[in-house]
Amino acid sequence: MKPVVGATPRVVKSEQEWREQLAPDEYAVLREAGTEPAYVGKYTDTETTGVYSCRACGAEVFRSDTKFASHCGWPSFYDPADSDAVLLREDRTMGMKRIEVLCGSCHSHLGHVFEGEGYGTPTDQRYCINSISLTLVPKP
Repeated sequence: MKPVVGATPRVVKSEQEWREQLAPDEYAVLREAGTEPAYVGKYTDTETTGVYSCRACGAEVFRSDTKFASHCGWPSFYDPADSDAVLLREDRTMGMKRIEVLCGSCHSHLGHVFEGEGYGTPTDQRYCINSISLTLVPKP
């Protein structure tokens, strides 16, 4: 995983430690910036009230009150949990210019953010996040 310029992760582990902690499919997405297939993720259509945490380190990254139905095949949010919850960096892989979303705590790959798509959300942004990058903690 390429480093995030100017940001130091709060949770630091070796790649071997991440491999031991995460299942192979989780590691491929979280640590190698992979993407799970569309419409197969556990949280794509979930409407449960709660907090979405980074599957790698447990840091809160999104809340259910900012999740919306974008019908894109992955969970979509219009705003992170707080200003430090995620980091953004330019991603020029796959011949495109996109903005990658990383966990602010451990710098694991969560997905990408897009704007100006006309969803009518308060931020006009769609944080397109891999379900496998998240753990939902339902509100009691």
